[in-house]
Amino acid sequence: MKVLLDTNAFIWWDSQPQQLSNEIVEFLLEPDTVKFVSVVSLWEIQIKSKLGKLTLNQPLEKIYHSQSQNGISFLAVNPSHVLRLGVLPLHHKDPFDRLLIAQAMTEGLTILTRDKIFNLYGVPLLSI
Repeated sequence: MKVLLDTNAFIWWDSQPQQLSNEIVEFLLEPDTVKFVSVVSLWEIQIKSKLGKLTLNQPLEKIYHSQSQNGISFLAVNPSHVLRLGVLPLHHKDPFDRLLIAQAMTEGLTILTRDKIFNLYGVPLLSI
């Protein structure tokens, strides 16, 4: 299965895996699980970190490099993702999350999240 980790899931996977259920950790460790993180999540983490709203265990650059080596692929934003936003209802006001939803829909990915509002979009979800 191909999954898109939302921002919280990515942070927890990297530095607080105990925040994830044992089933999710096992799922993420399976060789058949293809893991993606959006560049949007990196952007959100960088902004919140610089604003003092998020404390990281290490610089984002190190997290990015170590997770790249650990099999996570980073998904860039492309025009089809942005255009998909035009047809999404405004259930969710967070622009980062809306773009994650658009990316998952466009790329056929299941989102790994704890955010219940994602359910309103009909995108496949795995709850963390």
